[in-house]
Amino acid sequence: MAESGKLEKMLILAFSDSTTAETGGKNEADEYVEALINPENYTQSYKLKFSQSGQGQGTSGQQLKYEYSEPEEMSFEFLFDNTGIIDGNPRDSVTEDLQKFRKVLTEYKGDAHEPRHFKLVWGENSIFKGRVTELEITHKLFKPDGTPLRATAKVTFKSSIEEEKRAASEDRQSADLTHIRRVKAGDTLPLMCFRIYGDSRHYLDVAATNGLNNFRSLTPGMEIRFPPIDKTGKIS
Repeated sequence: MAESGKLEKMLILAFSDSTTAETGGKNEADEYVEALINPENYTQSYKLKFSQSGQGQGTSGQQLKYEYSEPEEMSFEFLFDNTGIIDGNPRDSVTEDLQKFRKVLTEYKGDAHEPRHFKLVWGENSIFKGRVTELEITHKLFKPDGTPLRATAKVTFKSSIEEEKRAASEDRQSADLTHIRRVKAGDTLPLMCFRIYGDSRHYLDVAATNGLNNFRSLTPGMEIRFPPIDKTGKIS
């Protein structure tokens, strides 16, 4: 247990796979980054995707039809300061710290064929799990020769909850809703269409919707959009 009154620093734990990220902690992480100063705030974003359907009777505008909920996003700023004012340890530049930070958060891992998975931990609380989608670094203080001494890094994460889990949590399996699915090894477009629509014959329409020139060439990890089916049984 954390000591009462002890200042706990936010940690970004980096993992090579989602399974370890789901259950692992600091000891299981490939690498981790500790905040110099805890963020003053962080922002959580929730977005719903709607499509415009036909104009409702007696109305002047188009109706919005719910398609799906996008994964949650979280963003916050990390401070880097090598003046020594904060931690009493002045250093020449923040460049080395920023390079390490950027490497941990954005480096492509050849063995996993993708960047890392992350878990944000503050004290004993796991506050977010996801993938980095954006990193923006702003340099704020310089030596006379231009060497940076202070910078902030704004990081945006997107929840990486598997689509099957998200669909289950929303309990939305209806064929008249848009579905987003991530391709797994062994998946084929006809098979995925059968799972969504209960009918594999829509695979050519789905291929066209996603701009697939060859529906047989599905790469594990790619996302496929399955549009809703209208009342006539056609993809809308």
